[in-house]
Amino acid sequence: MAGKLFVVATPIGNIKDITLRALETLKEVDLILCEDTRRTRPLLSHYGISNELLSYNEHNERERIPYVLEMLEQGHDVALVSDAGTPGISDPGYRLVREARLRDFEVVSIPGPSAIIAALSISGLPTDRFVFEGFLPRKKSRRLKRLEFLKKEDRTIIIYESVHRIERTLHEILEIMGDREVALCRELTKVHEEVKFGMLSEIIKKGFTKKGEFVIVLRGYDES
Repeated sequence: MAGKLFVVATPIGNIKDITLRALETLKEVDLILCEDTRRTRPLLSHYGISNELLSYNEHNERERIPYVLEMLEQGHDVALVSDAGTPGISDPGYRLVREARLRDFEVVSIPGPSAIIAALSISGLPTDRFVFEGFLPRKKSRRLKRLEFLKKEDRTIIIYESVHRIERTLHEILEIMGDREVALCRELTKVHEEVKFGMLSEIIKKGFTKKGEFVIVLRGYDES
């Protein structure tokens, strides 16, 4: 019997935000794939899990995939985790899941924390329809083109951004997409969690703490 690939969500900050099912799965699989063993091992150690770890990230995923598929073929269960949140969402995982699907291996979701849903749920902006953009392109011309494309998007827009680019990105959004309501979420579920809500221009003017990881939740276009 072939093994199963488990896609396991892990905490985005608070170590207590892991599900009982995730812990049970991580204890029972034969191999755990993770972006960085130095990030995942402390989480596993905290819960007394000592299963084999193997790095799986954007730099080595192509060479890892054949090995993982062979493990599944031999009947071994494998878990895929990211440094934080749900694998495959702005993190490695898509290619492995696709290859497993193409070969008819069973892929099982072990759902849990997601920065997208966490930010949206507390943003105060419409939650019924939204679009996730992940990280905007690094190259300026492509980034500005993408923002221009999103200008008339009427759904709530969610964007990830790093501390090094957050100020630049907010100014570009204001310049291209115009002033609109925004929830600027920082360090979600962590000790210094902070959410700034209001008009984009006011948040830029008043300033904000430039530390940690950010999720930008923007109100969609309203032509009225």
